[in-house]
Amino acid sequence: MRPQITATPLFRSGIAAVALAALFLVTPGAASAATTVRPGDQLYSDAGQCTANFVYTNGSARFIGLAAHCFSTGGSTDTNGCDTASLPLGAAVENVDGTVIGSLAYSSWLTMQRAGETDAETCDYNDLALVRLASGVSANPSVPRWGGPTGLTPAGAPEAGKQVYSYGNSSLRLGITQLSPKTGYGVEDTPGGWSHTVYTATPGIPGDSGSGFLDAQGRAFGTLSTVQIAPLVAANGVGDLGRELAYASARGGLGTITVVTGGAFTGGLPV
Repeated sequence: MRPQITATPLFRSGIAAVALAALFLVTPGAASAATTVRPGDQLYSDAGQCTANFVYTNGSARFIGLAAHCFSTGGSTDTNGCDTASLPLGAAVENVDGTVIGSLAYSSWLTMQRAGETDAETCDYNDLALVRLASGVSANPSVPRWGGPTGLTPAGAPEAGKQVYSYGNSSLRLGITQLSPKTGYGVEDTPGGWSHTVYTATPGIPGDSGSGFLDAQGRAFGTLSTVQIAPLVAANGVGDLGRELAYASARGGLGTITVVTGGAFTGGLPV
């Protein structure tokens, strides 16, 4: 099992928000035929621990999603995806047991830098990474506790005033999962629809970074990117998954990326 870790706060350029990440040091292991990954898993790169969001496919390969900033090698204030350094494609990703489950196949940060992206909202909030699963690693697409996703929310759809669901799995909770299922409401949306501010009963904390968000219908709509310290204290910034996937499909070199649906969506309150 991995040792417990100490979170390192990162501040997103231009807003008072803490990006969620953590640091660790571990020797990688080999994947076994029995290895399965799913949304809500703790996953690790050489830059830190994050939480998996959803399972994806391009029709031939399967991927597990993380946040692009989970691979950041920049400083604590260098979180603009268009100019922050990152681990390269091919970087290994491990599970909590130290088993290599795959490698970085797409980073929105690396892709934006290669493309010379200049749109400020895109640079600030396009925060998605796709990890191609290694041979012998299978994927369970169902979100723990909630089920789903039932599909993908249309890109840029507003979430303000709507109920949302998530499942975080920070190692800072020391294996106590009662606070992992979260539900709450959208508060506001950015003008370009690239990010949604949400409040949940317990906010996402370092290590929950990258975890997936479901809308009131159980559709995948976002990935956890930041936690604000002002003006909306303890609110989370959630990147718009529809926009992130459209960008990845158009520019990532992997073809069209789609969300793999999971089990029936249950909704309700955590138990």
